[in-house]
Amino acid sequence: MAVSIMGIPDSAQAIVIGGGVAGCSVAYHLARLGWQDVVLVERHELTEGTTWHSAGFVGQLRSTVTQTRMIMYSAGLYPELAELTGLDPGWHGVGGLRLATTHDRVEELVRQAGAAETYGLDMSLLSGRQTNDLMPMLNDEDVLASLWLPGDGWLDPASLARALAEGAAKLGVRIVTGVRVTGIDVADGSVRGVRLAPTTGEGDEWVVSTETIVNCAGAAAGKVGALAGVDVPIVPIKHQYVVTHPADIPSSTPTVRDPDNIVYFREHEGGILVGGYIRTPEIWEAADPLAESRLLFEPNLPKFRESWASARHRLPVIAKRTTDDFDKSQVARIVHGPEAFTPDGEFLLGETAVRGFWVAAGFCVHGLAAAGGVGKVMAEWIVDGVPEYDLFGMDVRRFGGYAGSERWARTKALDSYSKYYDVVYPGEERTAARPLRRSPAWPRHADLDAAFGEKAGWERVNWFGSNASGDGPRPLGWAGRVWSPAVREECLATRDAAGLFDQTSFAKLEVSGPGVLDRLQRLCANQIDKKVGAVVYTQLLNHRGGIEADLTVTRLGEDRFRLVTGTAYGTHDAAWLRRNGLDVTDVTSAYACYCLWGPQAGAILERICDDDLGFPYLQARQISVASVPVLAQRVTFVGEYGWELYCPAEYGLTLWDALMAAGLPYGMRPGGYRAIDSMRLEKGYRVWGLDITPETTPYEAGLGFAVQAGKDFLGKDALDPAPERTLRCLVLRDPRRVCLGGEPVRVDGVPTSRVTSGGYGHRVDASIAYAYLRGDPGEVTVGVDGTWVEATIEERPPYDPGHERIRSRPARSSP
Repeated sequence: MAVSIMGIPDSAQAIVIGGGVAGCSVAYHLARLGWQDVVLVERHELTEGTTWHSAGFVGQLRSTVTQTRMIMYSAGLYPELAELTGLDPGWHGVGGLRLATTHDRVEELVRQAGAAETYGLDMSLLSGRQTNDLMPMLNDEDVLASLWLPGDGWLDPASLARALAEGAAKLGVRIVTGVRVTGIDVADGSVRGVRLAPTTGEGDEWVVSTETIVNCAGAAAGKVGALAGVDVPIVPIKHQYVVTHPADIPSSTPTVRDPDNIVYFREHEGGILVGGYIRTPEIWEAADPLAESRLLFEPNLPKFRESWASARHRLPVIAKRTTDDFDKSQVARIVHGPEAFTPDGEFLLGETAVRGFWVAAGFCVHGLAAAGGVGKVMAEWIVDGVPEYDLFGMDVRRFGGYAGSERWARTKALDSYSKYYDVVYPGEERTAARPLRRSPAWPRHADLDAAFGEKAGWERVNWFGSNASGDGPRPLGWAGRVWSPAVREECLATRDAAGLFDQTSFAKLEVSGPGVLDRLQRLCANQIDKKVGAVVYTQLLNHRGGIEADLTVTRLGEDRFRLVTGTAYGTHDAAWLRRNGLDVTDVTSAYACYCLWGPQAGAILERICDDDLGFPYLQARQISVASVPVLAQRVTFVGEYGWELYCPAEYGLTLWDALMAAGLPYGMRPGGYRAIDSMRLEKGYRVWGLDITPETTPYEAGLGFAVQAGKDFLGKDALDPAPERTLRCLVLRDPRRVCLGGEPVRVDGVPTSRVTSGGYGHRVDASIAYAYLRGDPGEVTVGVDGTWVEATIEERPPYDPGHERIRSRPARSSP
């Protein structure tokens, strides 16, 4: 199957770097899509980096729908590989258990069970006794519940990689071992070729011309990325598991995860494989990661004691044969090897800033489960330009330039690993590697007891503690865990007087120059050829009509436009624009942005501005506010009259102070992002990544008003103005039950959809959720924390459906 270095061609359609399960899967799937001129290179033998020592678990239920779908695809692919290739991939479809020994974990399992329904996963929620009935060898005395997923199992990692490699080879892929990558040629921001040399050091360097390189180098992916001038935030972390002596454990034994006790285990050759995520992980320091094949570290038994004690507690069969005083004699094998982690514990997939240089790495211990899905989506992305699934949460471009800091990446990765099995509550904020990016007004926020959240490295206000007066209606269940009455006060102040919000973190991109209008017109679904000063809300679509970006475009000059998008989406959206021929300048850090919204916004701004503020909705004007030069845009994301106010960053603190001084006498309050989210739900405003994604079209999302049918644009031909499903607004009958996103939706008792986003609308006192539904649905119920709640469908936004508050200037008033 492998060939010598002399068998490498002078050019290739694609070069895949890394012969682990990721590289073999990408090569296999590229070949399945018709790319036969593909070369896979590996410095050792196949699987000898990090794949070979993987524990091999395949657990389908994950925290996101995309990751779950990828693993479900993998679980379906792996049993088929034997038939496709003639090689056994080592698939053991024994099912899997996820245990709960605390009430918080039970709540998590209930929510996960609801998510499993929306994914179409076969799953059962079991009591402690039922868990023991299914797997009698477990000690169930403290097991409160478990999730049983019969489609789970485990794989032999080397067998899987060999099967994928064999499939790739049969489809024409050349697999070359014993060569190392010595350089990557880049010209004009694009890949031009890769330099190879024999691992032995004997022989000449070999150059292969190519326009596509896929970095699947695992723990060495960062080093390979550096050869192309690309920062790939991979952090090699030491991970350890043990295998006990044979104890007549049946091969049909399910896999088990016991996250409350940071341990997992499965059967292995009649014994038990035991692993865990320790609280004090260690980084592997290496100048040249994976230079040595089949690398393992010396065992570190003290760090493994907690997981070992948990395994002995859970499995009496181990306790009978071993002692608490853990030593090497009690196990047949100790595996302590490197795993490639990322700052947020999620994969790194996609194209980098160097065109044609792709990454599929950072598998964070659970990559074997998703390897089939990774190969599928990467091949689709490379060949077709977009993958089937929404991959933003795994997109290598989700991080900004700060990810090039090794210190930042390591701090975040260690934190992610150490809390890998923690219960994660929606809205919970982690503190590692913070603060990093701060608005000019950050000191004032801190003085007002701001509860900060983090997004894309930015410190953003969730709410102000200074606004927390009274208890307010705390939601039941998980929605009430990370909560403050301040959010309600900020929403009501914005409705009745005014709210001041710091949106400096929002990404700001500028495009300019001759011909820029025509190129931008080609990408925008809405009409942007309007007079200077116009603000246009639009989507950028892919060739399937899916929404790649959701933003506003302001025409600053005849050949100059500013695009404003979400905090975390700037790098992604800029890459999409560049991929389609536009020269983009990211000016996010150059401007502060404060939003003044509410019926008193005009009176407040008039106190410190002498310019005419009467310009209409969706228009922008250059004005002066308290001597600060400001671009004022008459737009809103909360459904109230007002402006987005942009100023050069050095004026940011001055402008904030001036707005606060002018607004407080009118009852204005500073507000945070939780209030913004509540108010945008009431108005039916969509959020990219939740309500709208590359998998949804504008017509499905109810955004047909932002599609200019009379113009030509990318994705137009794929749009159906009358789609089968559309995004609908649901109001839950019980306002105490509040959705957080991902909850199952049933129509007439039949599983039908999932909540894209939800929350409590304080201005209308209602629990609001959104979900894609087909036709004219019957009785709708939503599963919130295990309780099924009736919901009604609202055809118009619950708050100000006629948009009068946005467009009409309120009457003047005095403080």
